[in-house]
Amino acid sequence: MASYYFLLFFLVAAFAISGADGKEKLSTDFYCSSCPELLSIVNNGIIAAIKKETRIGASLLRLHFHDCFVNGCDASILLDDTSSFIGEKTAAANNNSARGFNVIDDIKAKVEKACPRAVSCADILALAARDSVVHLGGPSWKVGLGRRDSITASRSDANNSIPAPFLNLSALKTNFANQGLSVKDLVALSGSHTIGLARCVQFRAHIYNDSNINALYAKSLQNKCPRSGNDNVHEPLDHQTPTHFDNLYFKNLLAKKALLHSDQELFNGSSTTDNLVKKYATNNDAFFKAFAKGMVKLSSIKPLTGSKGQIRLNCRKAN
Repeated sequence: MASYYFLLFFLVAAFAISGADGKEKLSTDFYCSSCPELLSIVNNGIIAAIKKETRIGASLLRLHFHDCFVNGCDASILLDDTSSFIGEKTAAANNNSARGFNVIDDIKAKVEKACPRAVSCADILALAARDSVVHLGGPSWKVGLGRRDSITASRSDANNSIPAPFLNLSALKTNFANQGLSVKDLVALSGSHTIGLARCVQFRAHIYNDSNINALYAKSLQNKCPRSGNDNVHEPLDHQTPTHFDNLYFKNLLAKKALLHSDQELFNGSSTTDNLVKKYATNNDAFFKAFAKGMVKLSSIKPLTGSKGQIRLNCRKAN
């Protein structure tokens, strides 16, 4: 009997410790009781937003990606600047390019009406990214829920953590490894560039200075993106189907028709990444499976759980 009580005490103590350190695992049914309408509210919001502007799906996926790469998936990217911190919205990778904030605001307002003070902005953003991919023809994945929101943000952390379009393969591998993501994750998740647009300022160096680019493709881009000026002219990351989620991004890499230097680096003589690019270019199912698996890992980067963080009432500011 004594050993039974000791075991019981040990289990209770262990549970208390795991709860106190804020490392509760995310769960797909986290809001089953507290907000049963959550999934349908987010899904309907995404359908409406994409119907209004197809491009917004890519923007919401990118928003989630850029959030998770900066101190974990905690909705810090949604915070406006305050007197105590300069947030992530004006970081190099986000300034004048991060989009979709209004869509998250609208969904959050509907969620608050249905389930007051229950659902975090970080969880809404994670669901919005998944639903956006699905509605643009891509794969689905199970989104673990239970994240809480940060109360601060950092422009400097965003500048240091979000991968830039001019990075070489070695730097990209290091950047992803810093987030606990593998080379396979790097290649598969880069496939998100099968949707969306990029600005002239992000691909100018690639089309004028690099040799690993199809000459006719580079010339066509130079006509729209001169050596100076037109910084904000947009071009599709996948010039074939920029609003449909598929594996043509990888086919473009094989043809040396990547819009960004960092993308073409994935197919530029490295056997590991070259082989993965070839695999995904010829096998859409393999790409979809790897992408979904990578998104589960990405969405699970250092979430705030338990008593850490808060449930923001307004995604743009801490309570």
